[in-house]
Amino acid sequence: MAKKKFRLLDAVLSVICVVFVAEAIAPAAAIGNQQFFWWIFLIVAFLLPYGLIVSELGTSYADDEGGLYDWIRRAFGDKWGARISWYYWINFPLWIASLAVLFPSTIGAMAGIEFGVIPSLVIEFVFIWTVIFISFSRASDAIWIMNVAAVLKVAIALCLGGLGIYFAVTSGFASDMSPQTFFPSFDANALSYLSIILFNFLGFEVIATYAGDMENPRVQIPKAIIIGGIVIAAIYMVSSFGIGAAIPSTELSLDSGIMDAVAIMAGNGSLLLIVVGIVFLLTLFGNMVSWSFGVNFVAICAAKDGNMPKAFSTETKKNNMPKGVAIANGVIASVVVILLPMAEALGIGDYFWVLFSVGVVFLLFSYIPMFPAYLKLRRVDADRERLFKVPGSETFVKILAWIPAVLLVLAAIITVVPLNGSEEELAKVPMLVAVIVFLIAGEVVRVVSARKRTQEYLGMEKSGEPAPRSLPEATIVEEEEGRAEHIARN
Repeated sequence: MAKKKFRLLDAVLSVICVVFVAEAIAPAAAIGNQQFFWWIFLIVAFLLPYGLIVSELGTSYADDEGGLYDWIRRAFGDKWGARISWYYWINFPLWIASLAVLFPSTIGAMAGIEFGVIPSLVIEFVFIWTVIFISFSRASDAIWIMNVAAVLKVAIALCLGGLGIYFAVTSGFASDMSPQTFFPSFDANALSYLSIILFNFLGFEVIATYAGDMENPRVQIPKAIIIGGIVIAAIYMVSSFGIGAAIPSTELSLDSGIMDAVAIMAGNGSLLLIVVGIVFLLTLFGNMVSWSFGVNFVAICAAKDGNMPKAFSTETKKNNMPKGVAIANGVIASVVVILLPMAEALGIGDYFWVLFSVGVVFLLFSYIPMFPAYLKLRRVDADRERLFKVPGSETFVKILAWIPAVLLVLAAIITVVPLNGSEEELAKVPMLVAVIVFLIAGEVVRVVSARKRTQEYLGMEKSGEPAPRSLPEATIVEEEEGRAEHIARN
């Protein structure tokens, strides 16, 4: 039977499904009216250069199933490849756990009830392991899930925007809409949420990991990124406006902001509230499924290079999809949600926000080296065919690459490092501690995993020739034909 292929429409919808994160709308809206300035600024300063660079990398190295990981490893070798694969991976089970925490509260808001500890855990476990089970399927077989999720996400955004306009016309804005509120402030509280806007723009490179399932990845990847980026920027603006029309930013809940806004505008217990709640929960499934394919392939590629635990390299017998790393995702996410009652007993604030923020920071970390890696690959691998190439002079391209990298560093610092002694800033301490713990754990994993390698790849030499992957012979035999050819080429 012929393998299903991604069409351009599938690729665009996949980009929307991966990049547009419905649960991040409320934290972004918490910035207030100045969010619109930051959206526009970061679209120009981050989204456009990031999209252009990923388009070039994704089309130039279309055979790199590890995407972000493979690009950074090509440029800087196994040490940085191992670090990035850890950062990129560990954010995912934390992200799954943070979304699992949303399920009981969202269902409770729809039904008008409050779940106890045990029912909440059951609901959270069902969400976590359903995502894990679906991730055993090929990306091309799960197209319909990602397509439906993308459509539903757009529907939520349009619903929030439409309700916001209607509410503002009939009842007035809940927030101060004076012109000065749209200008940016640089206080610590507002800046702490800027990482969420950057987070909302990340994920374009995941589409490159679907290259093997595309009809023409060299053409489809740039088109999907450009079209998807335009649509995503628009729907973020619309949905944020809707929430801001109903709830003052100072009163906005970071985890239930969408449901709170719809409840205010449509009424508690209304049919619309229930429909939005159901659709919102379905988008969380779609989002995690779409990200699982990219994250799991990065982890399995790294494991086979000796840069992640060997257990992560195991695959399903039926379709050669990642198995070990998927199970690890489920186990870690389950353990994290079990710790929720303990976190509440210790007085840790919004558990969703703590988990979400730590995951965001590690995702930001994983992207930082991509930009200098891009510059190095363009220099030392200049003879490689590039069907898409970022236009402009060498100086322009360097500026284009370094601005997003600097923004990522600043956003990560602002998110978890207390900038003053205020109560809001000191609430970052648990996040900072968690980040440090996972950074140390990552270094331990890197060193232990490296013992399985026969040799270390130090990065692409100036000749432009990459070193072969350090895979055990048995692993190469087990690889599916397409991936074996990729290993042979490298």
